[in-house]
Amino acid sequence: MSVISKLEDLLGPFLEGERMELVDLQIAVESGKKLVRVFIDREGGVTLDDCAAMSDRLGAIIDESGILPEAYVLEVSSPGIDRVLKKEKDFLRFKGHKARINLFEPVDGQRNFVGKIVTFEAGSVTIEDATAGRNVTIALNKMARARLEPEI
Repeated sequence: MSVISKLEDLLGPFLEGERMELVDLQIAVESGKKLVRVFIDREGGVTLDDCAAMSDRLGAIIDESGILPEAYVLEVSSPGIDRVLKKEKDFLRFKGHKARINLFEPVDGQRNFVGKIVTFEAGSVTIEDATAGRNVTIALNKMARARLEPEI
């Protein structure tokens, strides 16, 4: 099991108990320091104060678990208007919203899709793809990345 999976399994249930959602978790090395980014959300959004409070609490949970024995910097933030879409519930929640989906391998010669989310069924999302001019169904496991596409 990867470190990210272990941290998701540790922090996800805690955040659910706080009526929050673990949207994404990333680990990177920047300027020689390990950086742990935790993106949280809840109905109505999260505030800067929410992120600060959760940073202290999540940091304590991570430290007590021993999953990251080395020093790290923890960042807790909202997922932003272009939030990542990873799970079935994300696609269902944002049905009717515009999304940008990048694939590992091309489908009908195309790797990048942008369009409104129509539905999510049986592990696949269907979008009204603006480029192809038709509905396209894409399996979740074929997606390299999926994000909301802000409509400004």
